[in-house]
Amino acid sequence: MNRIRSLALLGAATLTAGGLTALATGTAEAADINVARNGGFESGLVHWNCSSGSGAVVPSPVYAGAAALRAAPAGQDNAQCSQTVTVKPNSTYTLSTQVQGSYVYLGATGTGTQDVSTWTPGSGGGWQKLLTTFTTGPNTTQVTVWTHGWYGQPAYTVDEFSVFGPDGGGPTDPGPSLPGAPAGAAVSGQSADALTLSWNAVSGAAGYYVHQDGVRVQTVTAPPARITGLAASTSYSFQVSAYNAAGEGPKSAPVTGTTTGGGNPNPNPAVPKHALTGYWQNFNNGATVQKISDVPSQYDIIAVSFADATATPGAISFTLDSAGLGGYTVAQFKADIAAKKAAGKSVVLSIGGEKGTITVNDSASAANLANSAYALMQEYGFAGIDIDLENGLDPTYMTQALRALSAKAGPSLVLTMAPQTIDMQSTQGGYFKTALNVKDILTVVNMQYYNSGSMNGCDGKVYSQGSVDFLTALACIQLEGGLDPSQVGIGVPASPSGAGSGYVPPAVVNNALDCLARGVNCGSFKPARTWPGLRGAMTWSTNWDAKAGNAWSNAVGPKVHSLP
Repeated sequence: MNRIRSLALLGAATLTAGGLTALATGTAEAADINVARNGGFESGLVHWNCSSGSGAVVPSPVYAGAAALRAAPAGQDNAQCSQTVTVKPNSTYTLSTQVQGSYVYLGATGTGTQDVSTWTPGSGGGWQKLLTTFTTGPNTTQVTVWTHGWYGQPAYTVDEFSVFGPDGGGPTDPGPSLPGAPAGAAVSGQSADALTLSWNAVSGAAGYYVHQDGVRVQTVTAPPARITGLAASTSYSFQVSAYNAAGEGPKSAPVTGTTTGGGNPNPNPAVPKHALTGYWQNFNNGATVQKISDVPSQYDIIAVSFADATATPGAISFTLDSAGLGGYTVAQFKADIAAKKAAGKSVVLSIGGEKGTITVNDSASAANLANSAYALMQEYGFAGIDIDLENGLDPTYMTQALRALSAKAGPSLVLTMAPQTIDMQSTQGGYFKTALNVKDILTVVNMQYYNSGSMNGCDGKVYSQGSVDFLTALACIQLEGGLDPSQVGIGVPASPSGAGSGYVPPAVVNNALDCLARGVNCGSFKPARTWPGLRGAMTWSTNWDAKAGNAWSNAVGPKVHSLP
């Protein structure tokens, strides 16, 4: 959420390929082999061809081994690196790789059937797995597999490139050996009925088996794993093993975790079925200066903006801008939060914003975020947190942090998110993956439909911001992509002053809500079905709303609360 900012994006029409492609899951069968060569780039660029000399082998960062590919787009070159692999006709192959960077693509051409591709808008600074499958035609014996970045974007990094499928009879690297035992196994999150287990990735692993008290209970492609259905206040022993085409490797050292006792002596009020969210500014930028008590009762969730980063990675703090807010005291701020809670409202602390620099990219920083956020909830009475990181996020470790916070705060935790439009174009994006990872504890995702530019809708067409179609066609991506309707909200500026672009009158917001929930008042895009359980709408900010006479909340609030 920005105070006022602009975002220059590449034309959304160019993002269509692979943007909404459903990715296949699973692992290669035991008889399959990796028909790619030098997929770990341990032999430099042998067997690889990179356009315009854009690729180079680097020693860091690497996902596994001692080397990785780094390629930098320049001008009209997207830094494509490719190789031709020998395949078997009428066969299915799994194409995958680990990537770091923004707008990294993976694909195959010359398949003899349908060429495929997938991509990620950004991996939040950590490694992310891209994966898709292709089927060869009846006469296809060679396929070109490739990866590339995007025009005008920074360099990207690739490691552990593989094409698993039947042996096509061509040259291959030596077959895989059994993976080693996972190291660093630890319980990173607890609740009354679940435990989250994390560990270090193992080189050459296709996936992992989780064993509970000696019995295999779960299979995952990457850490962490959440084991549910457990009894409260009970200890469990876990081990993890890695597997690949060669078989299952040895188990990790045992690790013990204990579920919490459950219950909360002072639970937060339940968020209404249909809720209005507003961001409250802990600073003065020309909008109306408010106390929490000044926020109109139409708002069900109030997001205090913003938490501050500290010198400890992942940890946050909060300092009330008493001077900038006309002498608003900490004591009165806490009392106002308590009064909102008593009135059935939820006041959460927003983390990030335009200038937020909080990074959670390992287990230590994940624990620091959870611990510091919970301490601030205890100190000020916040009902939860809002994730509004605009510098990217790592879905693995942000998931760890949020689950650890949930284990501390209990089931009444209010967890909201405010991603940018580009963050929710694909389920493989870091934000979307995180939202799906924590779907069982997530309250609502209020995507920012502003400062955006044009974007793809769920029908594959491109829509420009500032229209009812932009709101409905982009919301449809989240609704069809796995989020529950109760976890989807429409985020817009309260007035033209609230954002650099993308303001729409409240009537347009109300039409979008009607279209999604009731199938009426749509624009040119009309979804194939309706979602009556849609959570509602959000605005930046309650202060800009007040500056405009609360016109936004007076119009949109009643519409949200009257949804079916």
